[in-house]
Amino acid sequence: MKKWRLIEEETIDSAWNMAVDDALLYIFKDNDLPILRIYQWPQALSFGRFSNPFKTIDLSLAEKYRISCVRRITGGGILIHGGDISYSLILPSSFAKEHGVKGGYRYLCRFLIHLYEKMGLKAAFATEVNIPQTRSEVCLAGHEAYDIVIGGKKIGGNAQRHIRSAMLQHGSIPLLYDRELFEPLFLKTSGFGSSTSLKELGKSESFETVKNMVKESFCETFDANFMENGLTPCEMKTARDLYEKKYRQNRWNLEGRE
Repeated sequence: MKKWRLIEEETIDSAWNMAVDDALLYIFKDNDLPILRIYQWPQALSFGRFSNPFKTIDLSLAEKYRISCVRRITGGGILIHGGDISYSLILPSSFAKEHGVKGGYRYLCRFLIHLYEKMGLKAAFATEVNIPQTRSEVCLAGHEAYDIVIGGKKIGGNAQRHIRSAMLQHGSIPLLYDRELFEPLFLKTSGFGSSTSLKELGKSESFETVKNMVKESFCETFDANFMENGLTPCEMKTARDLYEKKYRQNRWNLEGRE
């Protein structure tokens, strides 16, 4: 049985969510316990590291609707939040060396497959059901080999960032999508037509219930044992600095400049 740090936070703030992920990744050392972090979002859009939201999103409408916008340090497309639970995994770089990028997705996303199966849903990786890979500026409109699909439709999304000492994978588990709110924001496609959520699949479990199922599925998949704690003083200070100097700044969130 492998021991993991479990971090759960009550704060729902887009900029803070990404500041904490950033801090945890860059402070992580080889001999640290791997981390599972679980958190929620306000109504928000997160942009991939290389996204150009000016070509994809009506930013003035997002501001009018008070939808927060934040840029991730991971790749991938633009993703909507607010009806989802997100997770982050921080592991030593040796994991990536052992499994590779695609192998890492396949290995780590097994707990999500298990989660959906526990809910009575038939989930699979896109490559296993012969869904072709497609690129898109919008997360829900594209398909990677190890995206998870149910009934031929993508559910959520996952992305990674690798540095010399560690790697981060984070992803979204959508309980529901507010299509009426978010659809008008997309200048081209929103990806809603090729995606689904738990509510659309007939599952109406509460956020708290799904959170508990996420933890159970993770432990069962990886034979994990949790040590629950909050951020260390060093992690908290680094996250606060990143929050103020990076994740609350338009030069990062909209333009991708640090």
